[in-house]
Amino acid sequence: MAQTTEQAQDETAPASVNEAAEIRLEPSWKRVLHAEFEQPYMRNLRAFLKARLDAGAKIFPRPSEYFNAFAHAPFDRVKVVILGQDPYHGAGQAHGLCFSVQPGVRPPPSLLNIFKELKTDVGFQSVDHGYLMPWADQGMLLLNAVLTVEEGRPAAHQGQGWEEFTDRAIHALNQQREHLVFILWGAYAQKKGKFIDRKKHLVIEGPHPSPLSASRGFFGSRPFSKANEYLAKHGLEPIDWQLPMLKDIAPYTATKH
Repeated sequence: MAQTTEQAQDETAPASVNEAAEIRLEPSWKRVLHAEFEQPYMRNLRAFLKARLDAGAKIFPRPSEYFNAFAHAPFDRVKVVILGQDPYHGAGQAHGLCFSVQPGVRPPPSLLNIFKELKTDVGFQSVDHGYLMPWADQGMLLLNAVLTVEEGRPAAHQGQGWEEFTDRAIHALNQQREHLVFILWGAYAQKKGKFIDRKKHLVIEGPHPSPLSASRGFFGSRPFSKANEYLAKHGLEPIDWQLPMLKDIAPYTATKH
């Protein structure tokens, strides 16, 4: 779990290079992915991030939250994977989980559309935030393909190595686990997950929940009930999609940034 002191830090301040150098991956994922950190692409990625930090770039999320998706969904506890593209690029939004924003931040349009479909699909009741950590803590890997971005520069860190790292994570889940649900919204996520074994796992594909595409088949697709039906069929605990109100989330998560 993230620590209270981390939650209290100023998310708009540029991270230090020293902090970036101290990133640690959750132990179960480290056992699976440890070799990746010695690969040339990862060394190049570290050099790129250091150079951008040295140049004064504001990188989101904080280095302590780059691997937040892994920290809250250990390898052996993952049940559902949702793939995003890259983090939100506005100050104070991203915290390492795709589609999720920090407490006190207004949910972006795509997340609001997810909530609309949840209401139709599973009777989701409206909440006063867009903080998806309660999903992650149930074994949902909310994984962006690219784990960092720069303020006001969407896709600024694409093609620098993160995609290869997150591919390896998905490959590991595909090969070493079974009966997982992969939710792939939009062409980008579907291309990234094209190798997933459909005989071992459930793959749910559909349009992206963005306002530009949600009306083309995302609404009415019922991905959330389909995921739970599959999990129950295989003797796994379904996801409780209902988020608590912000005041009912553990105090350390409710710190307003």
